[in-house]
Amino acid sequence: MRPLHSLVLLGALAFLASSTQAEVKLPSFFSDHMVLQRGMPVPVWGNARDGEKVTVQFQNQTVSTTAKDGRWMVKLDPLKAGGPFDLKVAGDNALTIGDVLVGEVWVCSGQSNMERQLGLRKGQQPLKNWEQEAASANYPMLRHFGVVRNTSDTPLTDVTGKWEICTPQTVPSFTAVGYYFGRDLLKALNVPIGLLHTSVGGTPAEAWTSKEALESNPMLQAIFTRYADAVKNFPEAKEKHRVAMEAHAQAAAAATAEGKTPPPAPKAPQDPTRSSSRPAGLYNAMLAPLQPYAIRGVIWYQGESNNGRHAEYQTLFPAMIANWRQAWKQGDFPFLFVQIAPFKNMSPEIREAQLLSWKKTLLTAMVVTTDHGDANDIHPTEKEPVGERLALAARALAYNEKIEYSGPVFEKLKIDGPRAVLSFSHLGGGLVAKDGPLKGFAIAGADGTFFPAEGSIKGDTVVVTSKDVAAPAAVSYGWSNVPDINLFNKAGLPASPFRTNPPAAP
Repeated sequence: MRPLHSLVLLGALAFLASSTQAEVKLPSFFSDHMVLQRGMPVPVWGNARDGEKVTVQFQNQTVSTTAKDGRWMVKLDPLKAGGPFDLKVAGDNALTIGDVLVGEVWVCSGQSNMERQLGLRKGQQPLKNWEQEAASANYPMLRHFGVVRNTSDTPLTDVTGKWEICTPQTVPSFTAVGYYFGRDLLKALNVPIGLLHTSVGGTPAEAWTSKEALESNPMLQAIFTRYADAVKNFPEAKEKHRVAMEAHAQAAAAATAEGKTPPPAPKAPQDPTRSSSRPAGLYNAMLAPLQPYAIRGVIWYQGESNNGRHAEYQTLFPAMIANWRQAWKQGDFPFLFVQIAPFKNMSPEIREAQLLSWKKTLLTAMVVTTDHGDANDIHPTEKEPVGERLALAARALAYNEKIEYSGPVFEKLKIDGPRAVLSFSHLGGGLVAKDGPLKGFAIAGADGTFFPAEGSIKGDTVVVTSKDVAAPAAVSYGWSNVPDINLFNKAGLPASPFRTNPPAAP
């Protein structure tokens, strides 16, 4: 056995060695097969010991910095598309990341309709044509990084995940909407496409917004009140569940003794402090670590979990977009989102909140999906049209192509005797009624009572009348949970549901 003073000396030497040497490390998304953003400064960062010189080499660039407080960051000058390249990082140790491409990088986020993978998973309906699509999905320039689900009450610095090259074998695990979006961008731009996929099903927008952004907005304080109430009431909910489980055990035993099927067990309450829906929890764990990875923009499919709080969403959603843009420090990058599809439990007010958010938020686009919903399934199986329309919006807003990316959007109401005349933007070559006469319009007089109405296209307007309303004051279109509507433009894109008299913004 060594003397005590020898053990102390060895421990001191080990401590000194560990304090003077530390490996340079990179977050998980700086790894083989990654895609870096072209045409703008590209941050590269990681960990190292204090005072350690770190050098990054890429595309004939060499940039050095010194680590401070265990962190370091450099910025590469704007890069040209291409690859594969090696990214080399050296400090006390040396790292080489291989098969790096340079092209276009997009964040894919939201809840279950973005999370939904192309391939079939247990308990899900198969997506339309997914097997045929997967069989031909051999796109080596399309890469996907899937962020593993996680939550945190404080911002983290890394995530778990890996870059995968798009092949028939890997693509079933890709976000389906993101895959179709990336596939179409790849075909349109012919440059590498990287998808940073970070989404969690069943989660509200406040979970994807930083605590600071939520706290700074007086109109969003109800979010914290609801959360505090949920935390306060959780012990009582647990006790009620315990009592219910005792009763269930007796009922199940009696049913079994009689040869009957036992009743289902009562569902346990969820601890709000561990919920993926708690304010800022997903932002901290699944979004903050990605910042400031250079990106072109965001595609977003969410809103179902904020249904019923549509007035709040009109403030929350734009605040979330502003929060992301500020945190990334890239200015107002394009933010493209999907309007909630028709479903029996989704109100028209949540679609209106999305429409109004789009109209007041710069460099955003809204993809309308009224023609690809499912009244009985909140997860429509037609994901390809959604990805295709997001790609159209990206080509228009991010890449300045002169193409139409939206269906008709209501702009103005003019009353002409018994006629209500509606004007629209995004005419896309002209208004059309798809597959028959126009449907889905209703009209109201001064009393606000709506009656079904007839609509007809007159040039670039729609004229709406009803025998039940002699003096119209307001019009609605598609104002139901599952609208049956068919106003499109000649670009083949549907009009959003709307009402001409939305409530004042909160």
